[in-house]
Amino acid sequence: MTLYVLRRLGLFAVGLLVTSLLVFTALRVLPGDIAHVIGGTKATPEQIATLRSTYGLDAPLLSQYTDWLSGLVRGDLGISLRTHVPISTEVAEKFHVTGPLCLMGITVALLLGLPAGIWSGLRHDRPSGAIVSAVTQGVAAVPVLWAGLLLILLLGKGVGLANLLPTQGFPIDGWQQPGRALQSLLLPALAIGLVEGAVILRFTRSAVIEALPQDYLRTAAAQGLTRTQALLRRGLPNVSLSVLSVIALQAASLVTGAVVVEALFALPGAGSMLVTDVANRDLIKVQSEILLLAALVLVVGLLVDITHRIIDPRQRRVVVV
Repeated sequence: MTLYVLRRLGLFAVGLLVTSLLVFTALRVLPGDIAHVIGGTKATPEQIATLRSTYGLDAPLLSQYTDWLSGLVRGDLGISLRTHVPISTEVAEKFHVTGPLCLMGITVALLLGLPAGIWSGLRHDRPSGAIVSAVTQGVAAVPVLWAGLLLILLLGKGVGLANLLPTQGFPIDGWQQPGRALQSLLLPALAIGLVEGAVILRFTRSAVIEALPQDYLRTAAAQGLTRTQALLRRGLPNVSLSVLSVIALQAASLVTGAVVVEALFALPGAGSMLVTDVANRDLIKVQSEILLLAALVLVVGLLVDITHRIIDPRQRRVVVV
């Protein structure tokens, strides 16, 4: 197990390194001059040259990349070209919104997707199971943006039919007002959770249907357990493996959904900051933000792989070369 974890950590490091190279290269091939954006339209050539020198924009690309990478290793994300504030400080502040939002979104998705997926899988040969499957396919096809707009029209204060939850902004004092902060994140989390939950439901349903005819469940039923009891007591480990795989695959979609709903609900999170920084061509900050989001997706995949290894004894018997 230790060798497997070390091997996965090595692959994680390689994946992160390749991602950093791709992000750095992609942002450098964009048209336009960062120094001109910072200096404005009235900046003189001398001022533009000074800006390039100040921020290291006149250095060779390889030198810029290695400097950025060495800073990342030390935990230094650099200084924002626009605000002149350490990027790590701004990112940490914004993740106070994005982190809880993503956590609440995946919690809603699991609370909706897992029970409903198991229920519809057990009733896949009945009309109720078919209805749930059809509704789920429709919900899964809805973009997160549309889901957020529909929730605003249904539950939003001032504009919604139910007039229950706030639709814009986040408390100025942040989590010092936990009640208001949670209310501000409920609608965005529901928008993410409904769409992601529909995907989890579909895969959970398929995993349950696939597990029902297996011999070990038939044996459990022959010992006196009902089909539901046999599935819950003996079949859940196999079902959980499929669900964990789906969660890993949906991690990128979850991050993307957070970016979209933050813009829709005017939340001061990492997603909104990324959109603003792209518009302002604050490339030093943008490349660090994108890399952090990519690292988050890779971390989820790493944790899921290790969890698979722990849950499934067959994988623990595989020799890692």
